[in-house]
Amino acid sequence: MWLEAAKQALIETGLDAVKIQLLASRLQIARTSFYWFFKDRKALLAALLDDWESKNTGAFVEACSSHAETISEAVLNLIVVFHDESLFEPQQDFAVRSWAQKSNEVAKRVRLADETRLAAIRTMFERFGFVDDEADARARTVYLTQIGYISMQIKESPATRFQRLPGYVKTFCGQSPSAHELARFHARLKFHPSDQL
Repeated sequence: MWLEAAKQALIETGLDAVKIQLLASRLQIARTSFYWFFKDRKALLAALLDDWESKNTGAFVEACSSHAETISEAVLNLIVVFHDESLFEPQQDFAVRSWAQKSNEVAKRVRLADETRLAAIRTMFERFGFVDDEADARARTVYLTQIGYISMQIKESPATRFQRLPGYVKTFCGQSPSAHELARFHARLKFHPSDQL
């Protein structure tokens, strides 16, 4: 409860809102209950970073190692992460990156997370026969495109973004997704293109 409130405060207002008394007011409970769960604010901030890394970076690693018959299917598995906030929270990523502008320690964690995510994507490409340099370039193209969406706070309807999807997949991996792969992708995200017409 405290951790979730801290995460929402970080996302909505920024690091200055992640203070024990402010969170207690937000939760409408006594601040003393905080100390049942965390030693101090520093421990809460550390838990916030651990939560971000476990969820958001963990989603990349899991998606990149999941089963795929083709590279286009593998890329679609990864793109699911970008669209499913139960797997990856873009606003949390944005908030942590903003926090990193004020903290060398957090900036170091963000750099390590970026390296871990890129390594997972590179490995995914290598699994399908892409050589080191090309796997690296394609991994960066996928990842930096998504981080650009987050950093620029791009707002697009699912219909608009999914309409661009086949072009993105082909750009990322050099292979267009099949109709079957796109249908499975849409089903995973409970998106029905016909509903958008």
